[in-house]
Amino acid sequence: MKKRTGEILALLEQAYGSDIVCYLDHENAWQLLIATILSAQCTDARVNMVTPALFAKYPSVEALAGADQKELEEAIHSTGFYHHKAKNIIACCRQLLERYGGEVPSDIDALTALPGVGRKTANVIRGNIYGEPSVVVDTHVKRISRRLGLTKESDPEKVEYDLMKELPKDRWIAWNLQIIAHGRSICKAQNPLCQECFLQKYCIEYAERKKC
Repeated sequence: MKKRTGEILALLEQAYGSDIVCYLDHENAWQLLIATILSAQCTDARVNMVTPALFAKYPSVEALAGADQKELEEAIHSTGFYHHKAKNIIACCRQLLERYGGEVPSDIDALTALPGVGRKTANVIRGNIYGEPSVVVDTHVKRISRRLGLTKESDPEKVEYDLMKELPKDRWIAWNLQIIAHGRSICKAQNPLCQECFLQKYCIEYAERKKC
């Protein structure tokens, strides 16, 4: 690990700790899977407003697998892209029943073969449910990792692989959570609070702006 990367990791741990806390409310693996599918192009806060009623209406994988698509669309409407999400959720739950007896698999290939499940969703499950070291590349992780010069890539999968090379494996899950916290509080997409940022001296973007 590079000395610079180690310093960044130490500062992040000092600021945000290393406790694993999932930002999506859930009670089990399948609920987290559905919540993560809903979180695409939607905030975690909005998803957390929708899922209590959703999981009360559909209390099992079987219930979602047999859901009427129009009714499910109404239940998740406020998360956006509801037609596509509802279709994927029903198909995903049907495959969980047919292939895995209703259980959520831990294997990355098995997860990404499910409808509506990409690497980000799969890695959320692997990290939060199964404790498997995994790098979740959401908008915060991609943006801040690029700003810190840990990747030059824009494609989330390429960013993931760069971070897997750069970060110690035992810090992958913590990185996801710490960077999301940092992105929400300081390193925002628009109008980042650079003067308040304890990572300022490591930020490539900030250094470039200072030259202008």
